[in-house]
Amino acid sequence: MSLTKRIILLLSCLAAFSCREHMRPEEVFAIGTTPCAATAGYAVKLGFEPRSSAYSTSERSTKGIVLKEIPVNESDTIGKKIYQHQSWGRYGSMGPITISDNGSVFTAPLPVINTLDRPLSQMNRIYKIDPLSGEMREFLVLPRADTLPGVIPFAVLGLYYDCHGRKLYASTVAGSTREAENGVIYAIDIENGEITDSMMGYDASSLFVGGITGEKRLYFGSARTSEIKSVKLSKSGKFEGNGKTEFSLDNLGPRGNDKARRIRMDQRRFLVVTGVEFDFNLTAAPTVVPVTNYTFAYNGKENKWETAR
Repeated sequence: MSLTKRIILLLSCLAAFSCREHMRPEEVFAIGTTPCAATAGYAVKLGFEPRSSAYSTSERSTKGIVLKEIPVNESDTIGKKIYQHQSWGRYGSMGPITISDNGSVFTAPLPVINTLDRPLSQMNRIYKIDPLSGEMREFLVLPRADTLPGVIPFAVLGLYYDCHGRKLYASTVAGSTREAENGVIYAIDIENGEITDSMMGYDASSLFVGGITGEKRLYFGSARTSEIKSVKLSKSGKFEGNGKTEFSLDNLGPRGNDKARRIRMDQRRFLVVTGVEFDFNLTAAPTVVPVTNYTFAYNGKENKWETAR
C-alpha cells in the first residue's frame, strides 16, 4: 500500500473513530470458511472421537441433548457411543446448537408436539454446557417479549457462534404472531452473557457469519418465507444497516417452499442451506421433518448468489 493510501486510510479511520474496526480483505474473506468449534474436555475424557462425534437434540427416545459418536462403518454397532449428562435433559426438549472455540455448547428450548413440559414464558432463553464439567446451566434470559393473544409457540430458533468476532448470535421469534413479525436477532458476548447489539423486526430460523462477498455479514433464513437475508457486521460483530434479501429457496427442491434450518459454508466456499418445511406448527417442528440441502455460489462479477451444481 502506498504512503498516500495509508495516510488516506488513517484519516478516514480517525474521522470515523473506527481504526480498530478496519479489516484486511484476506481477513474478511476467511470468515466462516473454517470451523472453529473445539472439543470439550469432558468429551475427551469420556473417549469420544472428535471427528466422528456430534451433539444431537433430535433423539426421539431421549429428551434434551446428547453426545453421539458414530463409527465410520455404520454397521459397527459396538463402536457407537451415546452420552447424556444428568443435567442435559433437565430443561426439556432443545433445538438449535452451536459450539464455541473453547468447547462450550450453547442450545435453546424448542417445543415438540406441545408446550406442556416447557411453557412459552420459559423458552426465551439460552443454555450453556460447560466444556470442563459437562454441566448444563442457564446462560442468558433474553428480554421478555409481549405475550399478546395469538403469539406463536416458539422462541429461539437460531444460534451461531462467530469465532472471528467472538460473539454468539441468537434469533428469537417470541412475541411474533402469524400476522406480525416481531422477532429479534441478538449479538451476545459469551464471556459475560451481555447483549452487545440487537436487530428487531426479523423472524429468523437460522444464522451464519461469513465474509465471502468481501464484507462481514450475518446471513439468516426467514422463518416466514423461503428467503435468505443478510446484514453487514462490524469487525466486533455489531449490526450495520438493515437486512437485505440475498436469494430464495422458493420453488426449489421437492417441496418448493422450504425455510432455512441451517446455513454453513463448505470447503469450496459454497453456501449450503439445509431447508425444511416449517410454518410455526408444533406438529411440524423442524427437528422431525425431512430436510433438503441447497448449494449456492457467489458470483463476484455480478454481485449475486447463484444455484450451484
